[in-house]
Amino acid sequence: MKIPSLKSRIGNWDYYITTLTFAQVNEFVSKIDENLYKSKTLKDLIQRSITDNFLKIKDYILNQPEFFFNALVLAVYNDYPKWIEIEFTYDNLETYQMGLLEFPGSHKIFPVDGQHRVEGIKAALAQNPELENQRIAAIFIGHKNDEAGKQKTRRLFTTLNRYAKPVTMDDIIALDEDDSAAITTRYLLENFNLFNGNRITKSKNKAIPDKDKNSITSIITLYQCNREILKVFRLERKLNAPNFDRDKKSLTDYLKFRPEESEINLFENYVIHFWNSFLENIEEIQSYSQLSDKNEPAKKYRNRTNGGNLLFRPVGLLPFIQAVIEIKKRTENNYNDIFTRFNKVNFTLNTSPWKNVLWNPTEKTMIMGNNVLVKLMLIYIYDQSILTEKEFTKLKQKYADRIGFADENIDNVLNDIPKLN
Repeated sequence: MKIPSLKSRIGNWDYYITTLTFAQVNEFVSKIDENLYKSKTLKDLIQRSITDNFLKIKDYILNQPEFFFNALVLAVYNDYPKWIEIEFTYDNLETYQMGLLEFPGSHKIFPVDGQHRVEGIKAALAQNPELENQRIAAIFIGHKNDEAGKQKTRRLFTTLNRYAKPVTMDDIIALDEDDSAAITTRYLLENFNLFNGNRITKSKNKAIPDKDKNSITSIITLYQCNREILKVFRLERKLNAPNFDRDKKSLTDYLKFRPEESEINLFENYVIHFWNSFLENIEEIQSYSQLSDKNEPAKKYRNRTNGGNLLFRPVGLLPFIQAVIEIKKRTENNYNDIFTRFNKVNFTLNTSPWKNVLWNPTEKTMIMGNNVLVKLMLIYIYDQSILTEKEFTKLKQKYADRIGFADENIDNVLNDIPKLN
């Protein structure tokens, strides 16, 4: 095998940059074996690190016409490839970095970084041989088959895998062109008055900085809420306009591939209807939306004195949206009616039942990790009859744990939670 490449150096590594066809990856790239670890246990451990994620990569290759990957990092051992320099002169530029890599017949190659991509490529090629001429970038490094060489390569393996930074949630929201929830979240930020301008915190986590007196919520929370809305949108589409190819996909798989534009437009309209209903039927949201930024509209709804309003805290808004969606699924009520009915509930965090569930009245800080409990509380407040027996039991147990309920009769634990019916 001879392939054109560039030669370069970083640290104490000489490396070669080239491309391989999928057919070459399939034929020449092997799994890690005794050339990295003598111990069978350690070899098995590395192999078990290849999870079912390679199947997702296979599906991505087979189903996404615009699929793309970053480069594989491949180690060559036993016989090193032969580097054949080619002098390159152009416009007074001379370089000897360009050349050919020639691999002898006994060469072996294994992935230092890209195990799942290699296995995904092989699986996709087995299913569709026409992919054989697709090319992926590859970086070749040398690997000495002695203890010092193995140690050096192991260090590179762990460095690349330990310190590789995964794509962050805010990156997905900002850039993903396949994820319907991300696409729609960006649309809302630009076109929906409640969320544009300074009304959404553009932070890298769900928390809203104390100094932010304008935002209603964080961009990550808005995205998570839109994912919940997408679930019910897909359910209603399945009932009203069934489509096997679309409906059979899990949410995770659905978000990996961009739907038809008509589908995206339908979802955007559904989301706008949902948030319009939220805006027009909840009094606190109406009041907030009518204030200008110079008046710090979120100040009275999110503070250190009484915690503010549940709807203006990410840990409160998400379970609220989840509860509203669940209520709609279990009743014949529409979003307008559901939101309007919740106006009767006191959402101030230092009052029962939110105190000690979402708000620590002693330290005057938010309490995290009670999403399921808050959702069940909201459904109970709206209409306890639509809770299942299992949910009702879970609600009592979780609420009792949170408030330190001491009464032997746990049925009394919900007495402090108001009911609208």
